[in-house]
Amino acid sequence: MNLEALQVARHVIGVKQVTKALKRGSAACVFIAGDAEQAIVASIVEMAEAGGVELQTVASMKELGTACGIEVGAAAAAALK
Repeated sequence: MNLEALQVARHVIGVKQVTKALKRGSAACVFIAGDAEQAIVASIVEMAEAGGVELQTVASMKELGTACGIEVGAAAAAALK
């Protein structure tokens, strides 16, 4: 899945919401900003890999936020099933 698909898919934004989606098993693809604090997104990366969820890295938090339709940066987002 790419960023263009994220724009039209149902999605959640932010570390807490992505973590909840992964725990529920409703995340189809997880996007992580490359410039996000690794300590903040490390648990999301581990959960996605353990659950076999597709994981994509985006260049910046600003780019990910824009793709999600918000005016601020985002460390993580997930497209839902």
